[in-house]
Amino acid sequence: MKKLFLFLSFIVVLSISFVSAADNFTKGRWIDLTHEFSEETIYWPTSEPFKKTTVFNGITNAGFYYSAHKFSTSEHGGTHVDAPIHFSENSNTVDQIPLEQLIGSGVVIRITEKAERNRNYQLSVQDILDWEKNNGIIPKNSILLIDTGSSKLWPNKKAYMGTDERGQEAIQKLKFPGIHPDAAKFLISKRKIKAVGLDTPSMDFGGSKLFKTHQLLFKNNIPGFENVADLDQLPLKGFTIFALPMKIKGGSGGPLRIVAFVPGE
Repeated sequence: MKKLFLFLSFIVVLSISFVSAADNFTKGRWIDLTHEFSEETIYWPTSEPFKKTTVFNGITNAGFYYSAHKFSTSEHGGTHVDAPIHFSENSNTVDQIPLEQLIGSGVVIRITEKAERNRNYQLSVQDILDWEKNNGIIPKNSILLIDTGSSKLWPNKKAYMGTDERGQEAIQKLKFPGIHPDAAKFLISKRKIKAVGLDTPSMDFGGSKLFKTHQLLFKNNIPGFENVADLDQLPLKGFTIFALPMKIKGGSGGPLRIVAFVPGE
């Protein structure tokens, strides 16, 4: 009888916990941080852009409506994930990124004014320390998002990334904010974040030639989210990130649907 009572008590507690957890995601607001994919989607100057064609759209011979399309796209463009293997041999591919690195507590560091003055500005260690003076130390295993204010420039390619030209020569004209390698080292060793994202085409600034920030983060199997949208809608902390990419076997990146849940009444 005692064992039955303990078992039933366990079930009740488990049920209450489940209902409470589910209820938590009804009291608050969901924010979509994803740019839609279309012919306007911004891609790296040397990458193939998004293409969508109609297979069928209309009334079939049987009398019912049917719609189907096909699409093609590069791994890296629009709101997407960079898997660590993108710049680090033998690191995780898209399908190997653990789910716990894609879902978790988020924080936002805003550098909008600095990025407006200098479109090649790089997040610094001092920017991180300044944020922490008012908000506390970035918790271990956080997902860090960097708001540079670039999202509001989408989909104007020239304003967003410095050029609307295509091809190898256009890369020399890229201008957009990124993360300084020193800041990347600090976040890896001192704050132990599990993922990082920002509202620009790359975690390295537009003028980068060696992509050192990519190399540092990916060597430590920390994935990156690029071209994230509407970061200005988020508070600085106290929200949950869900960043689920297309699960491409062996992929170095892929389209990403990233959303945030901000709790509240």
